[in-house]
This record gives sequence, C-alpha cells and structure tokens, in this order.
Amino acid sequence: MYVVHLLTTIIAVNLSFFTQNELFMAQFPFIVISVIGVILLPFNTYNRLKQEKLEGQLEDANRRISQLMVAEERQRIARDLHDTLGQKLSLIGLKSDLAGKLIQVNPQAAKAEMKDIHQTARTALKEVREMVSDMRGVKLEDEIIHVRQLLTAAEMEFKFEGDTRLIDTPLLVENVVSMCLKEAVTNVVKHSEATICSVSIKESSEELHVIVQDDGIGFTEGAVSTKGYGIRGIKERLEFVNGSLEIKKEDGTILHIRVPKIIKQMKQEGWT
Repeated sequence: MYVVHLLTTIIAVNLSFFTQNELFMAQFPFIVISVIGVILLPFNTYNRLKQEKLEGQLEDANRRISQLMVAEERQRIARDLHDTLGQKLSLIGLKSDLAGKLIQVNPQAAKAEMKDIHQTARTALKEVREMVSDMRGVKLEDEIIHVRQLLTAAEMEFKFEGDTRLIDTPLLVENVVSMCLKEAVTNVVKHSEATICSVSIKESSEELHVIVQDDGIGFTEGAVSTKGYGIRGIKERLEFVNGSLEIKKEDGTILHIRVPKIIKQMKQEGWT
C-alpha cells in the first residue's frame, strides 16, 4: 500500500509538472514538502516502532531490577534475623531446659538461669528494634527535600510551613508520615493538574499533623476510594499507627494527616 501511494503521488506530481498547471506551480513548495513526507513515512514508522520496543525493553529491565532488589532485600533481612535471633533463641531454649531441670534440684541456680534468659530476651528485642529502625526508610526532614525536588521537576510552586526537626515524635510515627507525605505529593503531581502545592507540619504534645494542599481540579467522589489515587495506601499506613486521613475539597484538595504519638504513650504506661 505504501508503494502504491508513493507511485501515485510521484505520477501525479510529474503530470502536473509537465502540464504546467498554474495551481500546481503556485503550490509547488507545499507539494515538495508533501512528497518528502511521503518518502520519509516508513522511516518515521520504523523509528516509532523501534522506540516503543526499546521503551518496552527498558520497562521490563526496570521491573526485573526491582524484583531482584526485593529478593536481595529479603535475603538480607533473613540473614540479619538469623544472625540476630537465631543464636539468642537457641540460647534461650537451652537455658529454659536447664532451668526446668534445676528448679527442683537447685532453685537458686534455676533463678540465675531465668535471669539470664530474661536478659538475653531483652537484648534480642533491642537488636531487632534497632534493625527494624534501620529499615524504616526516610525521615521527614529528608522527605521534604525529595518533595521539593519532585514538585520542581513537575514545574509546581512549593510552599512549606513548619519544622521538620521533630522533637517528641517516635521514629516509627515519623517514618509512616513520611511515606504518606510522599504518596500524597505524588498524587498531586499525577492527578491534580495543580500549579501550587503546600505542605504544613504541626507538632503538638498529642499528635503530629501534616496538611497537604493543592489548587488543582480536586477529587471526585469515586476517585477518593480508587486505589490508583493512593488514598487506600495512605489509609492503610495510618491505620498501622492509629492515624487518620481527612480529605476536603476547597479550591483544590486538602489532605489532613493526623497521627497520635502512640509509642510514647505506650512507654509511659509501662510498655517495653
């Protein structure tokens, strides 16, 4: 079909050229451009198909890299857990058996073994908490930097109010809020069509309150519950720390993220 199209175009141009048609001569530059476009058509199609193929290969490669990174991270976590807990749990098991045998024969020795078991368990718990803290991700201060970079790349104005150096907020709460903030700003960039995005951080003795506001098109009723907008993921993260999410539509969209300082309260009530 392309060959037929090309031949008919060339024949028509030649006939018009030899007949010296006035309309043809007046439109001659446009006709030349049209002929060149017809000639270059298969090259453009080839380049477009090649680009789509390369983009598909790149996407597959990125997906495989992500899968490998996940697998490697799982192996690292498994090794860390084994090194951290394996030996101590084995030691706790052995000492428990020994304490059970000594409890009737030598109660004082059994008490000493139970004391060692208690200390070993506390040490193992501390190491696990330290390991989990290292895995929890970016702090709020670092996330604000990433948010600023993302909005700058999206050509949106960024306004920030508050202090990222939190005083009394547990690390787990801070990391959960950081992940929610990242998801919320990503939604603004992808779906809001906004020109301005504002982030406000307010810390009190009871809770951490983060407000994300944009001047975009806002959410529809169905979009709030749609998984693609990331709202479900934010709610699931906040439920983990007894947090809440409130969405308002007012000259755009306003997200209120509130998380109580639950870990601090638990410690005050005697939790370890």
